[in-house]
Amino acid sequence: MLTVGLTGGIASGKSIAASAFSALGVPVLNADLVAREVVAPGSPALQQIRERFGAAFITPAGELDRRRMREHVFASTEARRALEAITHPAIRARLVQWRDAQRAPYCVLDVPILVESGMDALVDRILVIDAPRELQVQRLMARDGVGQALAEQMLAAQASREERLARADDVIANAGPPGAVRAAVERLHASYLALADGREQPASGLHLP
Repeated sequence: MLTVGLTGGIASGKSIAASAFSALGVPVLNADLVAREVVAPGSPALQQIRERFGAAFITPAGELDRRRMREHVFASTEARRALEAITHPAIRARLVQWRDAQRAPYCVLDVPILVESGMDALVDRILVIDAPRELQVQRLMARDGVGQALAEQMLAAQASREERLARADDVIANAGPPGAVRAAVERLHASYLALADGREQPASGLHLP
């Protein structure tokens, strides 16, 4: 089965593309949702986080204080790597388990840090949703209610735009309306179905809305 890795920088528009694939009946797994599951109250990963970072990062309800943790790890490379060392193995295991259980012609793993985490090894093809950095900052500030400094730190913690594009098999440029992204996904859907059943040979492609 063909596995497509959907990725892109924060606030690039991955969720629009993921929704469009889902609407076409394609199985899509969001790694961010998996990341929440692996640190659920009572999970081994959450206990490791408590031991490594302290009880201050756990809410009175016994949940991970996501906002506090986000601010902490995006201000410290060492802290971010420590958190990833705890969560990434569990996330990767769940992605593999889900991928191997699919029976559709192809599936999509929606992983924001696909390239940085090494999880690109789990996919056959990489689709990058691309947007100018300045636009990402604006969207992130509006979406998450964070200041520009934190928005810049969050972007800096990911692979650069150039690094992602260098790894891409397909690209959707998202600097316009959401409808243009959905139209590009529909074109890619036909191509991926052809690849999945051997009617088309793998090739790099650039898809612009």
